[in-house]
Formats: sequence, structure tokens, C-alpha cells
Amino acid sequence: MFTHKDIEYRTIFVINCIQKRHLRLLNGELLLEEEVDDEGRVKTLTKLPFQKIFALFVVGHITITSALIEKCQKYGVALVVMKPNLRPIFFWSNPAEANYLLRQRQHLMAKEDLSIAKIIVNNKIRNQIKSLKNTRKKDDITLSAIEKCISYLPMVNQCINYSELMGIEGIVAKQFFAAFYQMHHWEGRRPRAKCDVINATLDIGYTILFNYIECFLRLFGFDLYVGVYHRLWFKRKSLVCDIMEPFRCVIDKTVRKGLNRNQISEKDFNVRKGEYYLKREKNKEYQQLFYDALIPYKGDVFDYVQSYYRCFMQKKSVSEYPQFLI
Repeated sequence: MFTHKDIEYRTIFVINCIQKRHLRLLNGELLLEEEVDDEGRVKTLTKLPFQKIFALFVVGHITITSALIEKCQKYGVALVVMKPNLRPIFFWSNPAEANYLLRQRQHLMAKEDLSIAKIIVNNKIRNQIKSLKNTRKKDDITLSAIEKCISYLPMVNQCINYSELMGIEGIVAKQFFAAFYQMHHWEGRRPRAKCDVINATLDIGYTILFNYIECFLRLFGFDLYVGVYHRLWFKRKSLVCDIMEPFRCVIDKTVRKGLNRNQISEKDFNVRKGEYYLKREKNKEYQQLFYDALIPYKGDVFDYVQSYYRCFMQKKSVSEYPQFLI
């Protein structure tokens, strides 16, 4: 199993294979090559030693060989392949899939037990409050949102059922988004509806965060489909949805900063039937925007997941569960 030192030493590589680029193995290294002419000649863009790779995110079209899988298995490298629109289509990683004791404990946890879910929601709300305070805005909308978010914090621990907890999270999120994006004509959060630039960009960022968190959870052998907050749902990796909640603020903050700096703009999108789709030539810029924001937190994410794993396996009290504070 990886340690914090391994995570510090290893790097997450994001490779754009949209424009005639290929991966090739040579002498134990992974080469990224690009075609330079129509005769098939290539040049090597970079060489990646497997010992330094923690996860490999490939955007575009590649050929995956048995030799590549064998190398990833040997060095515990997670391999994620996404389409040009950043939709994940392949995920490979199995460093701890034999951890049956962990999975047994996950399945034995009572569905009505909200103790850990409350910790996760509490952590998310605290980060939303902190994000609002960090904007340094003192207008009535922001101050009112902060006050209301704070007022809902004690109610999280008093929830007696799942619907109530979800309701509080939804109310706080509505207050948070309205204040956080007030300068950018915010009309409401509509996941996967792509109804405007902010919603479409948040979807992209949350998708990248989802895959990022999944890499870390797989290190410990979690059953990704069994969550403590999100319920069981066909093909939904509920645990990943749970663990990414405290880290959503990183994406929220990145989108706001991108809008303020014009790194995110309506002209970067095509509109089809009222839905906003990122132009293919802009994929690289948006990937870099989000990965640059997430990679500095890789140590924090690892520490969080490791601590969560230990608390869960050792049945520690909920007060000992980790918190990620932005």
C-alpha cells in the first residue's frame, strides 16, 4: 500500500492524445510521441518513468496494450482514459482490490447510520462558508449567505433521517452558489443540464475531481459503489460521490477565479439545443486549469482518504474522522 512519501514522490500526469499523439513503451519508460508528417515519422515529446507515475490521465484516443497494463500493474499506476469531451470511458487500477475485510465492513454498515454522512456534509458546508469569506465581499448577499450557512451547521448533527440531511445540504448549496457566483449572472445549479457556461464548467470540474478522488480510494481497496451518504444506485460509485464532497470547494473556487480572469468564457463553448458544449480546441486549457488546481492537494487528498480508511476499519468515533479545510 502507498505511503504519504510515495504520493509526494510520484506525480499525476495528464496526457492529451487528441492530436496524433501515441503512447509507447521503450526500455521500461513510457514515451509520448507525436506524428510530425504524413509519412508516419514521429518525435518524442516526453519520457515518463513508471516509478514516478501515480496516475495517468489520458484524454483522447489511445491503444492500450497488454505491456502497458502489465507495467501499470507492476508499479501500481492508475490509468484513466477520457474521451475528448472529458467523459471517462476506462479506468484501471487494482493495487488493493483484495482487501475483502474492508469491503465486508462496508457492506455490514447499517443503511440508516448517518453518523459519517453528517461529518462529510458538515465538512462541505464549513468549506462553503470559508470560500464565501475568502471572497472578501461584504455585500448583503454574501453576508446573508454566510449567516444562513452558519445557522444550518448545527442542524446537520440533529438530522434524524436521510431526507432531512439531503434537504439541509441542498438549501445551503443554493445559498452558497447564489452568493459565490452573483457577479456572473447565476441562475441556479443544474447538474449535467449544461444550461449555461458556469453549470457546464462546474460539470467538467466535478468530473475531473471525481476521477481524481477515485484514484486515491482504489489505493485502499474500497468498494466504490457502497457509500455512507449517497445511497446505492445502479452503476453509481456512491463512495466517490461521498468523499469528493469536502473537496468540491476547490473546483468552485477555480471556476470563479477562471471567470474573473476570463480564462472561462462563453466563446469557448458551442451551443446546441440550448446546451453548452466546450469546443474541442479548448479542452487542453480547461483540463490544465482544473488539474493545476487539484494536483497541489494530492497530499491532502491522500491523507484524508488514508485517515478515513483507518477510522472506518478501526471503528473510531465520528469525531476522529478527517476534515479537509480549504
